Amino acid sequence: MECEKFQLINQTIRSYQLKEMVSYLCHIASVSRSGYYAWLKAEDQRMIRDERDWQDYKLIHTIFNRKDQKAGFRTIQMFLENHYDVKMNHKKILRLMKEFNLVTKIRRVNPYRKLAKATQEHKTMPNLLNRQFHQVEPGKVLLTDITYTYYAGGQSAYLSTVKDVATREIVAFDISRSLSMDIAYATLNKLIDACDGYPHPEAMLHSDQGFHYTHPEFQKRVKKAGFQQSMSRRGNCLDNAPMESFFGHFKDEVDFKQCKTFEELHGMISEYIEEYNTQRYQYGLKKMTPEQYRGHLLAI
Repeated sequence: MECEKFQLINQTIRSYQLKEMVSYLCHIASVSRSGYYAWLKAEDQRMIRDERDWQDYKLIHTIFNRKDQKAGFRTIQMFLENHYDVKMNHKKILRLMKEFNLVTKIRRVNPYRKLAKATQEHKTMPNLLNRQFHQVEPGKVLLTDITYTYYAGGQSAYLSTVKDVATREIVAFDISRSLSMDIAYATLNKLIDACDGYPHPEAMLHSDQGFHYTHPEFQKRVKKAGFQQSMSRRGNCLDNAPMESFFGHFKDEVDFKQCKTFEELHGMISEYIEEYNTQRYQYGLKKMTPEQYRGHLLAI
């Protein structure tokens, strides 16, 4: 509760330039001034902790899906130790499951209801891409994934992107305050717009086995849009390496912490992606930018 108050105070100070009113705002929020400064000083440590939590969540989520969303924290803990040689406190597993809304399925008393829901089960897709990252046809192989960012003293936001394997261009993206399915749907819609509604006849959309991509409604929309869906193997980030590489550069080069509002963060990310596509020269693209290389490939 105190952390939320500190976050609100910090956002208010940054948004309205109220550096001289720390004591007053702390008094209004019923928190100590020294506690606020201690919280502020620990921001970098929180970022490190949140990065670790995100990586642990992705591992937990992989196991959770592998067990058809029926694994509780004890099962996940044992699976981590026996299959990944990772020891994780059960309290942390419970916290991350609650934080990222991983709700374990329980038995239904009514068997007919269970049968009716069976057709809505999340499904994984085969790894059709199989790390064939050398492509020469723009729009044929596309990668997608979601990562997180923090701004305004610890508020979270999520970036969903689609990357063209052949050109390394970010062809669609969406930024959201929420990890709901809307972020995946919005990104897919923007991808369809980028293709003018006519994707490559052999277009493939590759992702990890995340909740968004195994969702039956998402898979239905992908198929309807004319894309073949492919997924990485469980817990294998190398199967989507170019996407992970982009996120790595993105987090190294964009200073999210200086953003005071979501709108400011949105503008900063949009500007970075525009610059990445049009001004970032890459040796692997014959020293061209992704946009220039796309034109080069189309002209061959």
